[in-house]
Amino acid sequence: MAAVTHLKRRSTVKAAAESGRRELLEALRDKIADEIDNGNVHPRDLAALSRRLVDIAEQLDAMTDVTDDISVAAATADEAWVAE
Repeated sequence: MAAVTHLKRRSTVKAAAESGRRELLEALRDKIADEIDNGNVHPRDLAALSRRLVDIAEQLDAMTDVTDDISVAAATADEAWVAE
């Protein structure tokens, strides 16, 4: 599996949104996880935020799968061409 290099984390969700979809999803994932971990979530909102966190993780996994396929193809050497 190829290593994925991540950009420096953006300090705000707004800054991440300006950088691209992956950065936005990562920032939202981190923000939601922090809120859940810190106990800043009202119990009635916990289920919805948990579902959203899982959804974001799935979207990021899907992006990683596509990136991995592309990086494998890009790293594969071309066959030598022989003129006939």
